Amino acid sequence: MISAVEQGLIFALLALGVFLTYRILNVPDLTVDGSFTTGGGTAAIMIFNGLDPYLATVCGFVAGCLAGAVTGLLHTKLKIDALLASILTMIGLYSINLRIMWGPNISLNLRPDPDNPGTSLKITHVFTGLQDAGLLYSWQMVGILSVVVAVAVAALVWFLSTNFGLAIQATGDNPGMALANGVSTDWTKMVTLMLSNGLVGLAGALYVQFNGAADIQMGIGMILVGLASVIVGNAILGTRFMVLATLGTVVGSLLYRLIIFWALTWEFQFGDFTFTTSPGDMKLISAVLVVLALVISHVVSKRGLSLSPWRDRKPPEPDSAPEGVAQEVANA
Repeated sequence: MISAVEQGLIFALLALGVFLTYRILNVPDLTVDGSFTTGGGTAAIMIFNGLDPYLATVCGFVAGCLAGAVTGLLHTKLKIDALLASILTMIGLYSINLRIMWGPNISLNLRPDPDNPGTSLKITHVFTGLQDAGLLYSWQMVGILSVVVAVAVAALVWFLSTNFGLAIQATGDNPGMALANGVSTDWTKMVTLMLSNGLVGLAGALYVQFNGAADIQMGIGMILVGLASVIVGNAILGTRFMVLATLGTVVGSLLYRLIIFWALTWEFQFGDFTFTTSPGDMKLISAVLVVLALVISHVVSKRGLSLSPWRDRKPPEPDSAPEGVAQEVANA
């Protein structure tokens, strides 16, 4: 269970990236499936070659930003639909990620010693100290990751409260009106896509070090993880305040990982028949969770229900017209 919480905190960074595009910018971005592997693969190959793991983690963030920039350029400069632009980038990143990683996977356990052929060196990453101390799967590790996520949430809330952040929100709400008020919507979209995929790349860089390996297929389905986290979290804490919306995304990520953990340990027995889930069922479970989250969110919104005391209330009905005015309208 602790491992699920730790992964939920790492994937919270990915969910915050999806939150930027899905909720704030109102742009569907499937680059996530590719940029997660790009960030993770970049960090993994740098660490494997003996570079500083903290520098490699930062480079994973930068690599994700570059992936988002490609989607932004395709959408804003070449006028390709945002969804199609993200799909094209995601497809192209598959080949680029293979080049970055020099193959389909990288192990972060041992690497060849260049000075002594035939021997190997232990690879050091950002979690090595905690791993050696036996704290990798512990509440101390959860606390450290919580601090990292809290810093990311605080930085994101501050950024969105700046003038440029408000311009991004205006672009997502009504791009035509934002453009009429002097906002460069192309620039706001570009920066948001870069920052979003940068957070996704950072999550990928931390995940490969936590997992001990990078794989070319590890990014498949990450957009579902992000969407489920955002939808579930916002349904719980609402979207009235930016702080609650971002915190809700983190809460949604934790709930998502815990649900996956419980689902994979679930066993159904009926008479002599026993059905157990396996890791191969995780993608199906993820898809079902997203569908359920969307349906629940739609029902809550349509019926004016409130899962959160901070959710926007249903606006009051307008006062009825005076009797004399109503009569004149009826006579007309």
